[in-house]
Amino acid sequence: MSVVKVIEVIASSETSFDDAVKNAVAEVAKTIKNIDSVYVKDFKCHVQDQKIISYGVICKISFRVES
Repeated sequence: MSVVKVIEVIASSETSFDDAVKNAVAEVAKTIKNIDSVYVKDFKCHVQDQKIISYGVICKISFRVES
């Protein structure tokens, strides 16, 4: 029987939402193996002087637990 665990992480990028999601996966992958999927729960941007300065995402990352 497989067990899947889900963690929630927040990540950001100065470039794009896509890059923010990639940053989330890359950071989690440093300590967790068997990542199966990423669900992007929410998006947000930080704005300064009427311009977007960073993109943020809240992600749920699923991975299989080894027995």
